[in-house]
Amino acid sequence: MDELQAIRSLKRGDIGGLEYLVSRYQVRAARVSFLITHDDQLTEDVVQETFVRLYRRAHQFDESRPFEPYFIQSVVNASLNAIEKENRQIPFSAIDDGELEDLLAQASVEEGVMDGQRNEEILAALHRLSPRQRAVIVQRYYLEMGEQEMAHNMKISAGTVKWLLNAARARLRGLLGLERSSSK
Repeated sequence: MDELQAIRSLKRGDIGGLEYLVSRYQVRAARVSFLITHDDQLTEDVVQETFVRLYRRAHQFDESRPFEPYFIQSVVNASLNAIEKENRQIPFSAIDDGELEDLLAQASVEEGVMDGQRNEEILAALHRLSPRQRAVIVQRYYLEMGEQEMAHNMKISAGTVKWLLNAARARLRGLLGLERSSSK
């Protein structure tokens, strides 16, 4: 079975299509949601609800469009909505010095996330960003989305995406002790 067959199965009401999509995308969806929510239980709820919503609304999916970007953006949106719904306050935690610049320069965040201590530092710093800032960082550096794609998916202007990215990067640099010294 492939993605298209799975979608078509779902449209016919066959849950086998959902099983295929869950096995293929559950781990990535959970990573994306956790990077935004920083909460194991909330992540589990978001991913499960996103799959349930997919099952219920499969008949609306446009088969001519790629599935993965659609689904992952649904996870991002559901994660942001869950945080907003619960009006969660992000607790502050101790953050050690780290190397955000190395992370941002890497080909993918997945590579950087594998580095033990630095991973903890980065996750703690991400946790202190606002949900929207976390979402743009995750979309840009984990999902490798461009600014235009992010703007389209988030239904905001490209300028707002740039502003959110710059603000999030600056905040992360400050949290990780990487603030640039201004020379005048």
